[in-house]
Order: sequence, then C-alpha cells, then structure tokens
Amino acid sequence: MMSSKNIKKIIPIILAGGTGSRLWPLSRKSFPKQFLNLLDDKYTMLQKTYKRIETLDDICRPIVICNEENRFIVGHQMKEIDVEPLEILLEPEGRNTTPAIAIAALKALDIFKDKKIDPILLILSSDHEIKDIKKFHLAIKNSIDIASKDNLVIFGIPPTYPSTGYGYIKSEKQLDHNGYKAIKVDQFIEKPDQKTAKYFIKDKKYSWNSGIFVFKATSILNEINTFSPEIFKNCRKSLSNSRKDLDFLRLEEKSFLKCVDIPIDIAVFEKTKKALVIPLNCGWDDVGGWESIWKISNKDLDGNSLNGNVIAKDTKSSYIRSEEKLVVSLGIENVVIIETKDAVLVANKSASQSVKNIVSILNEKGIDEAKNHRKVYRPWGSFLSIEESDTWKIKKIEVNPGASLSLQMHFHRSEHWVVVKGNAKVEIGDLEKIIGPNESVYIPLGVKHRLSNPTTLSLTLIEVQSGNYLGEDDIKRFEDKYGRQIN
Repeated sequence: MMSSKNIKKIIPIILAGGTGSRLWPLSRKSFPKQFLNLLDDKYTMLQKTYKRIETLDDICRPIVICNEENRFIVGHQMKEIDVEPLEILLEPEGRNTTPAIAIAALKALDIFKDKKIDPILLILSSDHEIKDIKKFHLAIKNSIDIASKDNLVIFGIPPTYPSTGYGYIKSEKQLDHNGYKAIKVDQFIEKPDQKTAKYFIKDKKYSWNSGIFVFKATSILNEINTFSPEIFKNCRKSLSNSRKDLDFLRLEEKSFLKCVDIPIDIAVFEKTKKALVIPLNCGWDDVGGWESIWKISNKDLDGNSLNGNVIAKDTKSSYIRSEEKLVVSLGIENVVIIETKDAVLVANKSASQSVKNIVSILNEKGIDEAKNHRKVYRPWGSFLSIEESDTWKIKKIEVNPGASLSLQMHFHRSEHWVVVKGNAKVEIGDLEKIIGPNESVYIPLGVKHRLSNPTTLSLTLIEVQSGNYLGEDDIKRFEDKYGRQIN
C-alpha cells in the first residue's frame, strides 16, 4: 500500500448513472434528472456537482460514471463548463454504487501510478442540492486527514423532519451537528416507517445517509476485496478489458454484468470496522421527488412554486410546472402538476414518492413515455417527434454547428427534408449540395445519405418520413464520426 504522505490529489468521482424515475415525467431514462436544470439555475445538476467543489485545494478533474445511452449528454455538459474529465466510464448496465466505486478507484490508481500517489476519492452523486457551499467545503477538508489514515468517511445529514424516504446512519456517540468531528458508525438503517423516523430525529446519534463518501482509493478497494471479492475480481477484469471510444472508456460488458447489484453502504460500510461519520449541516437535499423540489424551490406568498406558463388561482402549497402548454390551477392545495410535451402528472404532494411505482407500471405495460421523451438527444444535436401514424412521421431536427449525422440508409422508409433555419450540407447517393431556408430534398428508400451542418450557426429542419416501418432501428450506418456502431 502506498504511504499516506504521498497523497496530494483529491479525485471527485461523480456518479451519473441514475434514471431519476421519482421525477417523472420530466426525468426519464433517456434524459434523467442529473442532466436537467430543475431549479432554474445557470447549470444542470451534473454541472453543479463539479462546480461546487472545483475551488477546493488539491482537487483534480473528475472521473464521471454514466450509462452508455447518456454518454454524449455527459460529454457535452462537461464541455459547457470547460471541464475535461480524467475519464468518463461507461457502464453497460446499472449495477448500483459498489461496482461503480470499485472501478473508479481502480482507474484512479491507474491514472496516478507513475506518480506513486494513492489519491483520496470524493464520491458524489450528481443529483444533490447543497445550499451552504462553505460548510460543505469545511466538512470535506476535515475529512481528508481522517481518510488518509485508512478510514472510510461518510457524511451524515442532521434530520430536519421524520423522513421515511432516506436511509439513516447511527453513530456510536451523539453527533455535534455544528461541528465536523468524526464518530464511529454503529449501524446503517434502511428507510424507516413514520413512527421509527420520529424517534430517530430526537436522538443525535442518528443522521440521514447523504451518499457522499471520502476515502483513499486503496482503502476502499481493500474493503471491497474483503467483503465482496467477486465484485472486486469482476470489476478489475472489466476495467482491464475496457476499450477507448472517443472521449469515453467503455467497460467490458461480460465481467461487469457478473457484479451483484448492491450499494456500497450494504456491501462495505455495514460490515467494515473503519467507517466514520462526519456531520454535514449544509442544507443538503437529494432532490429525490417532486415534494423535495417544492421544498427547496422559491415560493410565492401562498407557498406555491410556479414554473413556466402557469396561472394559479386559490392555489396553496403546490408545485406546478409547465414545459409547453398553459396550465391553470383553481381551488387546489398540496398538489404537484407537471406538464411535458407528451405526459401530464397530477399528484398529491405527499404521494410524490410513489411516482417511481407508477413508472414501473408504465414500463410493465410497454408504454414508451415511461422511458423516452419525444425530444431525443444525439451526439450531433436532437430530434423532436411532432406527429405520426402507422405509415408516416414528422420530426423537427436540430443539428449543432459543425456536426454531422452518420452516412446511412433505410430499408423501409423514404425521407423528405425541409430546412427552416440555417444551411445544410446534404449527401444523397452521388449528389452533394448546400440547401438553405425553404429549400428541400427527397431521400428515396435504400439510398445512402448524410446530413451535416457545415456552419457555425444552428441548423433546423423538418423531416417527413414515409414507409411501412418507421422505427429508429431501421438504419444501416456506413460511417460515423461519433464512434457509433457500423452495421
């Protein structure tokens, strides 16, 4: 093991692989909550996760872990804040925090092996809100020396109400919630019932589990290897057989999928003798559901948080958000209303934790709105499905400056492109030309074609598809600048 005196770097490990189903219909698998600007701030939740710690002493560029589907969103949002991650690790499938942290720790050691540094890892979820950044920084600074002595640190949040939605940490002694003294962890408690939660908040031995950790890379790996050796073995093999894919590191699938789906709290922290809890009294929230969003949002005199095109009359203590249409509320109280392009949620605020269960039902029924937005993001831009039937579909396509779709063809549909903004370079068979606003081209079924934006301005066009099958999988790629599969 490397000596603690060699520790000079703190590597943020940002976990960005969740689906955020409790914030449906705004958060979905195709574009989860960590990539959204939920609080009308300048940054998305992922961006804020790094921005709030970027001024810490000895902080390094982050390692970000996400699923393959969202890789280009992560890359784009990091570039927007001028951050080049040390690595963006792509999970073939979510396996909870233990495999993610194990692989991140192995990668961190690999990055710094030539400098003989055993880095401190700061594990951060990408969906937290923290109000008092100064206190957050102080807690992290106080954890570094403790972690450098081979301890595993978790931060405990002083409970402000008897929550049944959070896990709890019980420390061996009472915590000073206004200080940063580390106390031995006695046990972890899963989400309690209301009666138990009311008892917990009266005892200063109990705190909410923040899901924020600090430890040396070797320290956590030793404990994972001790208590979950199969996970350690499979993670090491998956990382060893990973391959570079543009700006990403694609983890080897077979070994990774052998890992048990288990959080680090259960796999390691409930078993180890090295776990210490430090109070974190900084206005933390995990933004887990719509009631949580309401609590931390700005409100009017009636306790309402109104966002978008909303008119509220005789409405109290409610969260109402409109993404597109006019939403009018009248004579309601303690309600959540979320309107998106293709779905509307109306729920009692106290029942918003149950949204996740509704999403599970939608998935069981095969309802596409459970996972996907009508607006779909691609590495070159995005497309929005406007209208469709069995044999035709209309899309709005937006192509980023300098971006290009793959050279492709379709077996079951033809397409018609009409430019409404900007200039497009189109390749259709042997034809290549530039078309501008109000100009159009036709792409016959079975013909190779490519759409590009050769300018520094955005490109918008309307695509009309016609054919007997209009699925997104009706595509044969011949060339792709983003490393997507050629078939």
